[in-house]
Amino acid sequence: MMRNSTQYSVDKKGKYTRILVIRLSAMGDVAMTVPVLRFLTDESPQVQITVLTKKAFKPIFSGLERVEVYEADVKNRHKGLLGLWRLYQELKPLKFDAVVDLHNVLRSRVLKKYFALEGIPFIQIDKGRAEKKALTRPKNKVFKPLRTTHQRYADVFEKLGFSIDLSKTAPQERLQLSEKVLGLVQQDTKKWVGIAPFAAHEGKMYPLNLMKEIIQSLNKTNRYKILLFGGGTMEVQKLQELANSFTNTLNMAGKLSLSEELELISNLDVMLSMDSGNAHLATNYGIPVVTLWGVTHPYTGFYPFNQPMENALLADRERYPQIPTSVYGNKVPKGYESVMETIAPQKVVDRLLQILET
Repeated sequence: MMRNSTQYSVDKKGKYTRILVIRLSAMGDVAMTVPVLRFLTDESPQVQITVLTKKAFKPIFSGLERVEVYEADVKNRHKGLLGLWRLYQELKPLKFDAVVDLHNVLRSRVLKKYFALEGIPFIQIDKGRAEKKALTRPKNKVFKPLRTTHQRYADVFEKLGFSIDLSKTAPQERLQLSEKVLGLVQQDTKKWVGIAPFAAHEGKMYPLNLMKEIIQSLNKTNRYKILLFGGGTMEVQKLQELANSFTNTLNMAGKLSLSEELELISNLDVMLSMDSGNAHLATNYGIPVVTLWGVTHPYTGFYPFNQPMENALLADRERYPQIPTSVYGNKVPKGYESVMETIAPQKVVDRLLQILET
């Protein structure tokens, strides 16, 4: 649990200065708050932010000034209505003068009722559920780009009177590499290519046999060091098998803490990712990110921040017109199991080389 005992209140101009921000999960959605918080704290030096999220996500905010993390232990201490009441009682002494709910789920709506007891402004994100349903339904699909999640986050702060111009948000500074990370990567003259081939759902994951072709093409140039990212026992095993197949490829999965992974990610020359959290972690540091999209689509609003659209390589919608089939990639209609195969490995390699050789 992380706290700051300094007390803030509303300043003379009526702006809020001590704000609780709620975003509990998932990692990618949490990482997407960073550009908004970065702009807010850069432009409003009177503001102190406390992010209510999982303890594991604390490193994501380590580079932001006046941003601290308060642990939401929703599986134990803060579980259920009683646990949320306990959480509210812990937060109450910190004297927040506004709450920004960037999650808008059952837990945060319960907290809203508790904060209402003190009359504290509690502003919640509009997730655009109806728009997303229209975009992802199989019939009568309304295929158009929706408001980005980053902008939806910014909209909540604007309701408190803050003006958020995301076009002026600076990326986080690259982190210094620790001796442990340098020892694992074995720094040399090669450029660093990060590859995160996994995603939470199969519908968002590029086939590993095709990813192996991409790695093989990059590896044989002998100009790049390929660093593989992932998590979980099965992913670690598969990535290690991939790494063992190539001389210039290293498996980072299972060897680094999140803080150490961020050190490495912030120093990459390019990241290749699915529609997943690693893309958002990398783009927060201004790293070029190439993303592969299967049954999801950038139009849903989860495109990595400030990345050019030519870095998005999409499955063939002419062959698979129901794309996007869902926002999170958890719905794969019959016959859509192989949509990712319509993205040719050479197309991915060509885009990576364009970035690396520019």
